[in-house]
Amino acid sequence: MARIDYSDPARSSDRTREILDKNRNANIFRMMAHSPRYLEQYCRLGRAIRHEGELDAVVRELAITRTGILCEAPYEIVAHKRIGKGIGVTDEQNAALDNWQSATCFDELQRAALAFTDEIVKLRHPTDATFEAIKTRLTPGALIELQLSVGFYIMTSKFLETFAIDLQPVTEVV
Repeated sequence: MARIDYSDPARSSDRTREILDKNRNANIFRMMAHSPRYLEQYCRLGRAIRHEGELDAVVRELAITRTGILCEAPYEIVAHKRIGKGIGVTDEQNAALDNWQSATCFDELQRAALAFTDEIVKLRHPTDATFEAIKTRLTPGALIELQLSVGFYIMTSKFLETFAIDLQPVTEVV
């Protein structure tokens, strides 16, 4: 159960209701709507991360889901396993993300991105060896996008867990 009440869309501005409607009134956005200006900017950056970059979509979703796992954010894990499946993450890859190091279903780029993700979340920055491994596989732009994706979803995971955002049926999670 959420630690504070979700915002009431009926009491929101037209712009906030528009954002909530675009996001199917998902609980994360209903909670964030208590701060409409932050909600709008959060959604702008989230949209850029998920739809406007050059980073391979599968790599991005693997990194985002792994971030949710490491941050122990079930809402994030459920949401991004579903999103990942829709863009090409296999069921085998989704199932293997808890223990990806021993899995054989990831290619070298995906493995490098997952190692990079693990170290950003666990160590706060990647080791030189891990940074060099991912740097050789991505353009500078895609590398920036990977790091910002992980950072954004660390923030998102912490938000979800801080406010104990309730899971929703899989068909409604964004």
